[in-house]
Amino acid sequence: MAFQKSSHIFTKIAFKPLRTNLFYIVLLAYFLTIGSSTLFGQETKKTPKPFPAKNQTITPAKDANLLTKKDSGSVKKIDAFKVDGSNKFKSVLEGKVKYRAKKYAKFDQKKKLITLYDGAELNYLDYHLKAGIIVFDYEKNEVYAGRLKDTLGNYLQLPVFTQGANVIEPDSIRFNFKTKKALIWNSRTTQQELNIKAKISKKENDSIYFMKGARLTTSKDIDDPEYYFLVNKMKFVPGKKVVIGTTNLWIENVPTPIALPFAFFPITEKSHSGIIPPSFGQNNDRGYALQNGGYYFALSDNYDLAILGDYYTNGSYATRFESNYASKYNYNGRLNIRFENLISSERGYPDYAKSKIYNIQWSHTKDTKSNPNSRFSASVNLGSSQYFQQSINLANLGSTLNNTLSSSVSYSKTINTIPQINFSLSATHSQNTNTKSINMTLPSLQASVDRIYPFVGKDGVKKGFIKNINLQYSLRGENQILTTDDLFFKKEMFSNAKIGFQHSIPLSTNFKVFKYFSASTSVNYNEVWTLNTIRKDFEITSLPPLLPEGKEVITNINGFDAFRTYSVSNSLNTTIYGTFNFGKNNRIQSIRHVMHPSVSHTYTPSFEKYYDTYAIDASGKTAQYTRFDNGIYGAPGKNYSNNIGFGLTNTFEAKVRDRDSTKTEPKKIMLLNNLNLSTSYDVSADSLRWAPMRLSGGTALFKQKMNINFATTLDPYALGKDNETKINTFNIEDGGSLFRMTSANMTINYSITSSKEDKTKKNVQGANNGGREDDLFGSNTELNDNRDSQFAKKDEENDGFTGFYNAKIPWDMTFAYSVTYSNLKNERRISSNSVMISANTDLTPKWKVGVSTGYDFVRKGVTFTQIRLNRDLLSWNMSFNWSPFGQSYWGFFIGIKASVLKDIKWDKRTQADRILK
Repeated sequence: MAFQKSSHIFTKIAFKPLRTNLFYIVLLAYFLTIGSSTLFGQETKKTPKPFPAKNQTITPAKDANLLTKKDSGSVKKIDAFKVDGSNKFKSVLEGKVKYRAKKYAKFDQKKKLITLYDGAELNYLDYHLKAGIIVFDYEKNEVYAGRLKDTLGNYLQLPVFTQGANVIEPDSIRFNFKTKKALIWNSRTTQQELNIKAKISKKENDSIYFMKGARLTTSKDIDDPEYYFLVNKMKFVPGKKVVIGTTNLWIENVPTPIALPFAFFPITEKSHSGIIPPSFGQNNDRGYALQNGGYYFALSDNYDLAILGDYYTNGSYATRFESNYASKYNYNGRLNIRFENLISSERGYPDYAKSKIYNIQWSHTKDTKSNPNSRFSASVNLGSSQYFQQSINLANLGSTLNNTLSSSVSYSKTINTIPQINFSLSATHSQNTNTKSINMTLPSLQASVDRIYPFVGKDGVKKGFIKNINLQYSLRGENQILTTDDLFFKKEMFSNAKIGFQHSIPLSTNFKVFKYFSASTSVNYNEVWTLNTIRKDFEITSLPPLLPEGKEVITNINGFDAFRTYSVSNSLNTTIYGTFNFGKNNRIQSIRHVMHPSVSHTYTPSFEKYYDTYAIDASGKTAQYTRFDNGIYGAPGKNYSNNIGFGLTNTFEAKVRDRDSTKTEPKKIMLLNNLNLSTSYDVSADSLRWAPMRLSGGTALFKQKMNINFATTLDPYALGKDNETKINTFNIEDGGSLFRMTSANMTINYSITSSKEDKTKKNVQGANNGGREDDLFGSNTELNDNRDSQFAKKDEENDGFTGFYNAKIPWDMTFAYSVTYSNLKNERRISSNSVMISANTDLTPKWKVGVSTGYDFVRKGVTFTQIRLNRDLLSWNMSFNWSPFGQSYWGFFIGIKASVLKDIKWDKRTQADRILK
């Protein structure tokens, strides 16, 4: 609950600038009275009549006689600033007086008055005053300022009094420079987000102000606000507090029953600790609830803490710890820890269920400028697999379809030596919320030494086979943990941890062949260290006269062991350009086709020496295994491999004449971003030498707004009669086609908006939860936590339009379609086929409507659906969210936008139905 600082200060007229911040309302017993003491000290026995009076204005015909007599001084017409520092003022003035007036400036030496009329300005010390008319009594050090009235009865040239950063705009003002006391009529001022207009304001001293008949509002129109709090009496202590007496809420100048006998506003430039009021809710399974209530701790300028909680009448509760931290030019981050104890129904009923879920999110970003050679980052999202599916917090509804949680914390360091050395230490986490399996590396170490070219001369030229020979060294070490949600951070989780290190030294070179071909060759040496190996044995469980039976026994062995492998690889590739010209007079002038064919060869010898033999049954039948099976970095290969790979990458681009006749150059349009084919042939294999062909491609249409991606796998071999295994017979020889399509998929994503620039609001919280940045699966919005940004006015979209109807209706839409075909075992079925749509529009500049929905064609049902209605009520916001299908819920909210009064709200919602597992 930190709030922004205002550029205007509340009725501050003298000396030191105020830096204040208004926070939330806290009830405090305080009643105000205004005394009848003398306003301007002991210099006068009777308070002089203010100028102008409460309801009095000055007309041009009467101004001169009202202020001073014509024979008591002289009248001058002033068009520019004059500076007067003559001896006649030295006995009473503390500094030079600068003044200006359009019509005249009049001096009365007898009464010690300076009168400025029409466009009057007066500068004295650090005070600056502008008004229609100004009277300066330099003997008493008092100034009077007022407005003018034209022949039509309209008021103009209202006073503007400035002292430092403090600005006040009243109808009239009387101020004493010496005692610093002031009397102001109809003052208008801004205190942060709060606009205040008071009938009478009295400045008692540098630290106390009294106001009577004040209007407090956050409306931009301070003279005609759509709502305001009418305050009878108010006391303002700069930099400390604002205390008000009886106040009543008025809407459209109509009083409401909402009233307070007193209220207290603490003022501080820094964040302030305080209570966060809860919202009221209800759920059919858990009863009534108080949600999102807690306490905010303003710990320092660099970090804070908010403790929030929910409580249901059936005993369910939730606790959340949210902290933000930042250090300028160094780092910033956010930490969220959430725990929920969920109870469904009542104890003793058959549908009674209880579960505990949690979620931890941490993001940390380091400013690269603080230390370019050292980097630290964190993106953590881990917890119970069913957290987002079961959470009672409405902000998590848009993440119920997430099926993965992932985390990464890393530190990297660069040592600028020759050659350069890089190393990093990281911890990663990947969690499948459907299977509840968790894969962690805790930690992972990586180090590398930059490439070394031993045969490059002093000139540094790398050309040819010999000079391009280079070598590199890299090290990778991991402590890998495979576990489940139930065993997470328990003792059993670490019992099956695998530890290993991998050393790699590639020696490679590249060169040109026949000018147009790029060739490369490399020898790769790998050495793997491990602390976990296995031993396989056969244990006999029954003895004669029964038939001997037994089972395979695997024993884990802890201790250091290692294996070493090497391989040789070669590659040859080139680029082929083809252009089809259709003539400059045609709409499509040419199509360019770019092909990148490549051929690769990899040879890996057999490392059978790492294999042992063990019995697999009681008859003495044996099999081979390696003790490095199931290692982090795999196991050495038993059979040698002699593999030839083929690849072809294609791009298609068109040159099209621009529709704009003023442009002479044609524009380029990408027809196909990529069209890739790849396969391989194993020379050493006895059968099934050809690997399945992989075909993939993608393109972007409609000015890069629609992305289409497709892929398929084509197998040249046929299936056996059982439709389970492949046989060494080509599919075409078995009576089929040339290739057998085993799988295919296509995705279409289309995002459009009415504006030229994509200003679609990102679903940041949804992305943090592991989902999408758009709102296809609904918006992760807590109604009462998103008011400041939800209705941010976009003048560039509305073009300043403030009426009811606007011909330009802003809108945006996101469309996603996905289909998958499966035919691995001749099942020939569509395994998934769904469409998702999200649309948002502004029906009027104040009405916003959004919907997220979809349909699953395989399951024949509507997917998660969310309907959103938002109404901008100027200083207020109104929101309504409704999910009619599946996890049905609705929520309604209305409240003041400004953070200073954010606790004035009404929030009603029903809790979404959840299933505990």
